[in-house]
Amino acid sequence: MGKRGTHLTHLTFAAAVLLVVGAPVAVWGLMGQQNAQGLPSSELDYAFQPPDMSDGTAAVLGGVALVLAVAGAALLVLASLRGAFDHRWWGVLAPLTVAGVLAGVGWRLLTAGVIGANIGAGFVIMLGAPLVAGLLLWALARALWLAWERVGRRDSASAV
Repeated sequence: MGKRGTHLTHLTFAAAVLLVVGAPVAVWGLMGQQNAQGLPSSELDYAFQPPDMSDGTAAVLGGVALVLAVAGAALLVLASLRGAFDHRWWGVLAPLTVAGVLAGVGWRLLTAGVIGANIGAGFVIMLGAPLVAGLLLWALARALWLAWERVGRRDSASAV
């Protein structure tokens, strides 16, 4: 692979990281703290303590992450259209991105201040965690399959 091919590989990898890491941070930051209205946070019950960060700071982080995630997705789509990014890798990136978005939403629900029991936290743990785990396993299996295919093609090409 020449210098240009290596550059494109590094660029698509960076774009994939921006998408997969940026999406959950964007959702988490833009969703904001989900506390019950009308009571100070000192009187609320928490399944998990939220980070000590203002909603404004979280929103700025979320906005920056959204821009970076969209930029990563746009670069990947452009690379796919130009043939510089194997479209089969979307089968890895899509589940990772969805799992990240679910994790971002789930974290906001787990850290929500409520009066009494946090039913949303229970749903996140009972339904969200297995779903995220399944998506991560799917992405891992797909990535291993694609890597295995690549090794097999390289071995068969060198045998000719």
